[in-house]
Amino acid sequence: MANSPIEPQYFDSFDGQRIAWRETGEGRPVILIHGFFSDAVTNWIRYGHAAAIAVRGFRVIMPDLRGHGSSARPHDASAYPPDALAKDGHALIAHLGLTDYDLGGYSLGARTTCRMLATGATPRRVVFSGMGLEGLTDTGRRAGHFRNILTNLGKHERNSPEWFAEAFLKTTGGDPQALLGVIDTFVSTPVDQIERFTWSTLCVNGVDDDDNGSAAALADALPNARYVEVPGNHMSAVIKPELGQAIADFLAA
Repeated sequence: MANSPIEPQYFDSFDGQRIAWRETGEGRPVILIHGFFSDAVTNWIRYGHAAAIAVRGFRVIMPDLRGHGSSARPHDASAYPPDALAKDGHALIAHLGLTDYDLGGYSLGARTTCRMLATGATPRRVVFSGMGLEGLTDTGRRAGHFRNILTNLGKHERNSPEWFAEAFLKTTGGDPQALLGVIDTFVSTPVDQIERFTWSTLCVNGVDDDDNGSAAALADALPNARYVEVPGNHMSAVIKPELGQAIADFLAA
């Protein structure tokens, strides 16, 4: 069942912060990283994506980013150095002893995947979902957007993007102070570096999602990528089965 609870496991990351992960399925390891304000359960488990991928013969490994979900939510600024999320990803791979694996993520999870690639990760295949080229090359725009949301809680105009993001934050039980720290970890990746990512890559994006820029442009910039559109926008694509199905089809091909 997609909705049966998967209990978290824990390890201590590069700086001693406790990071949680959940996993389901058996077979080839694939690490999938959730988006900002979210967590592994909300992003990958609740709507059946992890189950759809696992049934194709995969061990689906889903960390909670620091500041999110079941992972540590420190309030000290020193816990959020640049690229901390990527360092946590490397630490998870080392902790699990993975050498042959696939790697991907949604939104901030895709940006974290990009930073892991830029800092030495060696997966066989890569998934960027909910992510466009500008979301990787210029993190400042989204950082400003989220900083505004988190520093003006309760003041956003009803039905605005900020209002919906705050509503989502409430559903996931997010910690605003920890999440402000997470913003400080964001690092942009130059386009010329992205153009040297030779991994077989899936860029899968909601047809109405341009929150992180153009996913088609990201696919064009990558030497070995395919672009797949699924229904929805940035908030809704992640709850539709087509997202998990597209990832499963790509990984199992």
